[in-house]
Formats: sequence, C-alpha cells, structure tokens
Amino acid sequence: MKKNGPILTTISFLTYIFIYAPIVMVVVYSFNLAKYGAGWTGFTTKWYAALFRNEMALEAAKNTLILACSSTLVATTLGTLLGVGLSRYNFPGKRLFSWLMYIPLVIPDILMAVSLLLFYGLIRQWLGLFELGMSTMIVSHVTFEIPFVAIVVRARMIGLNPSIEEAAADLGANTWKTFWYVTFPLILPGVLSGALLAFTMSLDDFVVSFFTTGPGATTLPILIYSSVKRGITPDINALSSLMILASIVLTVLVQIFGRKEQERGSKIT
Repeated sequence: MKKNGPILTTISFLTYIFIYAPIVMVVVYSFNLAKYGAGWTGFTTKWYAALFRNEMALEAAKNTLILACSSTLVATTLGTLLGVGLSRYNFPGKRLFSWLMYIPLVIPDILMAVSLLLFYGLIRQWLGLFELGMSTMIVSHVTFEIPFVAIVVRARMIGLNPSIEEAAADLGANTWKTFWYVTFPLILPGVLSGALLAFTMSLDDFVVSFFTTGPGATTLPILIYSSVKRGITPDINALSSLMILASIVLTVLVQIFGRKEQERGSKIT
C-alpha cells in the first residue's frame, strides 16, 4: 500500500480542520467564564450547572426525548416491515415503492417541512385534526425516518440466505414464527442500526420540527435557534456541546452495530 504524499496529507489535515474546528470551538467556549463576547476570560463549568437549572431547557430536552423515542419506535416498526416486504415479497408496484422510498432522503428538508405543513393545514381544514404540536412533529419525524430504517433492514435482508427461512418453513413453522424466531434475530443488528440512525436524525432535526411545532412543543434545536437570535452565550454553547456528545455516542453505537451486522453476515454466508 502506498503512503500518502505530503500534498494529500496537507489537504486531508486542512479538510479535517475545516470540518471540526467550529465544533471544537463550541465545546471550548462552553467553558468560558465570560458570558458575552468572544474573548476567553477563564475556565468554568458553571454554565453546565446553570443549564440543568434552566426550566425552559429541561422542558425542551424532555420534548426532544419524547419526540425522538416515539418517532423512532414507530419508524423502526414500519421501516422494518417495509424492508422485509421489499426484499422477500413480490407485489404490484414494488419497483415504484422502492423508488419512492428514496425521495424523503434526497429532497431538501425545507421542501419536506413546507409540504408537511401544507398537508396538516388541509387536514385541519377538512377534518379538524392535526393541530400543530407534538403529535404533528412525531408524524413528521416518522415520515423521514422510515426510509432510513427500511434501507438498512433491506440491505441486511439481501445478505441473508433465504434457505434458512425455507428450512424453518419445511420444519413446520408458519410465516409469523419463521419471521419472529428465525428472520428477526438475524436482522436484529440491522434493525438496531436503523433505529439508532432514526433516533439520531430526530434528535438533530431542526427544519421539519420548526415548521410543524406548536405551543408547548419546543425542542432543543428550536430552543438553541431562538436563543442564538438574542446572542450566543456560554449556556447555549453548553447545550450545543451536550447535543454534540449525544450525536457522537449514537453515531458510535450505529457503527458498532453495523460492524456486528457485517461480522454476523459473513459468518452466515
């Protein structure tokens, strides 16, 4: 294997600085003693303590977790069924459904947010349902999370040997028992990877949440946005740092489950 030349090494180093320097600055300045201004005046952890006494931040954190957990549970269930169905069954329009599944992944978030807001408006006008709030946010997050779960599960299903399921059927297991006792344990790492990915997407989402939120349903990204408009303070940096930490932890977990999935897939095949 060839070693990287000095030019490629320099470009890589500068690229990493460009990507991660702003994130590092946010974390560093969350420990800044000064409440206003960009100057460093000393080290302190009081902003993290103040953050945990901030009722508005705690309420936003609770809403964020409720939103992420609820939407992830629904999206994981539906996404798993969709992934299994697209990989194991033939039905009219299967190719169209497979293509449509990628649309929420590629369209801009702002377009999805506006379309969902318009949809909820029409439903309220016709049926009097879907008042903007936590319920509309959960439905919105489920909408863009399902494709991520389905794609991960479908990829795991493609690497699964169908003869294993056929053997279970030959031994007398019906469709449900075959799925629950044979298929599901084998695709579980993929399901967990998809669930963690969906949870991370929900935790970090701002655009869709901002357009579909209502009174009493403020999440952490929305709180950070509204606070930044009044000026960036260390408590906002502290809140952002905690969200960065949560995102890193979830990303590492996704990588771990993905690696286990690959190892299990290689053993089965």
